[in-house]
Amino acid sequence: MLVIAGLGNPGARYARNRHNIGFMALEAIAQAHRFGPFRARFSGLAADGVIGGKRVMLLAPQTFVNESGRSVGEALRFHKLDAGALVVIHDELDLAPAKVRVKIGGGNAGHNGLRSISAHIGNDYRRVRLGIGHPGDKALVHNFVLSDFAKSEMGWVEAVCRAVADAAPLLVEGQDASFQNKTHLAIEAAGFGEKASM
Repeated sequence: MLVIAGLGNPGARYARNRHNIGFMALEAIAQAHRFGPFRARFSGLAADGVIGGKRVMLLAPQTFVNESGRSVGEALRFHKLDAGALVVIHDELDLAPAKVRVKIGGGNAGHNGLRSISAHIGNDYRRVRLGIGHPGDKALVHNFVLSDFAKSEMGWVEAVCRAVADAAPLLVEGQDASFQNKTHLAIEAAGFGEKASM
């Protein structure tokens, strides 16, 4: 079994925030692969389904981003899984908008959600990093990630979420390089990728 956790903050006021692109991608995966309804479990919302013949649980922690590890830790302990059975989808300031990268372990680049997860389960889980760009000044980061995507940005945001959902079987199979390549090609074909701008 694989757990795919998307990070974001709960509630309507945060729904379109840059910080919530992990939630948006998770929702796209649930729709594309016909998952059951999300139900309150593990201090989050969880939905079960199958991708590429493998059982998958989608998890949207409802603890606010900074406490994501509480929810993720609960789910992994309940299913007796280790960090290797986890994929976390999150916003990434250090990547240009519409870029998608996968990595295992490594630093958390100041992302408090990742820091929380690592504190609860260790660091050796896969991260799908969805680029949102950087405001250019560290002092502006907090307000930037908690601000909504502009209407003009929603095209590439939706293209990224769709590409991640379509390529999810590769992610489930552990073919991270192929997943990254397929999402890149799909985002470019949608007219974004390199061209996505703030």
